[in-house]
Amino acid sequence: MADDALRKLVAAVDIGTSKVAVLVGEVADDGNVTIIGEGIHPCTGLSKGVVTNVDLTVESIKAAVAKASQMAVCDIEGVYVGVAGSHIRSHNAYGKVAIHGGEVTKEDVERVMQSARTFNLSENEKILHVLPQEYVIDNHDGIREPIGMAGVSLEAHAHIITGAINAIRNIETCIKRSGLQVDDLVLEQLASSYSVLTDDEKELGVCLVDIGGGTTDIAVFREGAIRHTAVIPIAGDQVTKDIATAFCTTRQATLQIKERYGCALPTLVNEDEVVEIPGVGGRAPATVKRATLSEVIEKRYEELFAFILEELRRAKFEDMLGAGIVLTGGSSKIHGARELAEEVFQKPVRIGSPRNVYGLEEKTANPIYATGVGLLMQAAKDLLEHGSSGRYREDSLMSRLLRWFKGGF
Repeated sequence: MADDALRKLVAAVDIGTSKVAVLVGEVADDGNVTIIGEGIHPCTGLSKGVVTNVDLTVESIKAAVAKASQMAVCDIEGVYVGVAGSHIRSHNAYGKVAIHGGEVTKEDVERVMQSARTFNLSENEKILHVLPQEYVIDNHDGIREPIGMAGVSLEAHAHIITGAINAIRNIETCIKRSGLQVDDLVLEQLASSYSVLTDDEKELGVCLVDIGGGTTDIAVFREGAIRHTAVIPIAGDQVTKDIATAFCTTRQATLQIKERYGCALPTLVNEDEVVEIPGVGGRAPATVKRATLSEVIEKRYEELFAFILEELRRAKFEDMLGAGIVLTGGSSKIHGARELAEEVFQKPVRIGSPRNVYGLEEKTANPIYATGVGLLMQAAKDLLEHGSSGRYREDSLMSRLLRWFKGGF
């Protein structure tokens, strides 16, 4: 086993409305991350991305962490955690400072970004991210890296993302009660963008649509920077409920039917194909046409895409997406989603899976892990830049025995 001091390990926890996914990665000196541990467990303690039951959420986190730590052969202590939900807000802000010494330094950049943070923040909100969009030096705009440039005044345009204090506190409570330390909180669609978008897409203009179980999170990039974020309260769980209601069957049966036969565009389905729907309460199974099932699914996805299009129009980004739309997240995988999205948005659409994934590729190169892989990438970047050793240790024989006695194996 490699010496602990030589291993650079990072871990991510993606707490979704339908599942908790935990990833452990080993960071190479060049910044590449090899995933060495993965754990996923169903979760029923959230609604629309917000914790509604701490105990159930903690139970799911612990189960997912146990699977990931066993596979990675390490004890996880500190984690990067994804944040989502309808409580998320975004603001575009502006700051301006005088340049000390006539040349922009790191300290000047920190001061101007701090200046951009000074806006009217609700007492119930907390700042999660202050993301630079561009800098302006002496009225010369479009500057992305100002350090070392000469000038008198430095301005910054920034995208600020906030969340509800209590919603964030509940997530932190669940992590701590699971025996973990929160290393950082990252907006989920921002994390997903790290793993699925290319630099060219961000430059040309692209809208990332992360379709989860409880919410759909969007992020718009243009000229290399994030320009807009929003949360749509429609996602995969609504589709599941629609199917269960329409055909009078259980949630578990619906999930299996949706995964195996689901399609968001009826024209892609063979008209003669049928699906057996299990009965409830001793009732006999029913048989329905797959096209009929597809019509139910199409209505909800069409509604979702219409809401996103309305949001893009409201924010005036509809005509600024040269690279189109990228769908990701677990609910983006349903057959026909890409084709339906192209009809609604009238733009090129692709399904975004994590790129440049090393280790466990057959599992993690999957839209379900877009946020988790992105969290690992951010954690690896911070680890190398700040020189932190992380909060992980090699799994000892004693710790494995203790987990065995507690039922961890």
